[in-house]
Amino acid sequence: MVSKRFLGLTATAVLAATAALWAASVTPASAQGRCGQLWYERNEIYARNGYCFRTARARATFGPGCFPPYGRLSGYEARRVRDIQAEEDMLGCPR
Repeated sequence: MVSKRFLGLTATAVLAATAALWAASVTPASAQGRCGQLWYERNEIYARNGYCFRTARARATFGPGCFPPYGRLSGYEARRVRDIQAEEDMLGCPR
């Protein structure tokens, strides 16, 4: 049986510590660049699925058109968007 402990810590504690160390190493300039990458990746997923964008930035980037399924995401895409949003939150990215 595989132990879920590493040096006496649970997997959740190890992941939280790793995320905290990574976040502390991110500079404001690199975070800003990463925020832009994450914004594009998240919204590109919605654009592929016909989301009707309302912001000028998104409409300029992905176009004004929308189509079925109007932004409804598959299981994988929904999980990926949640992961992206979690990283955006960790970096303090605006949405």
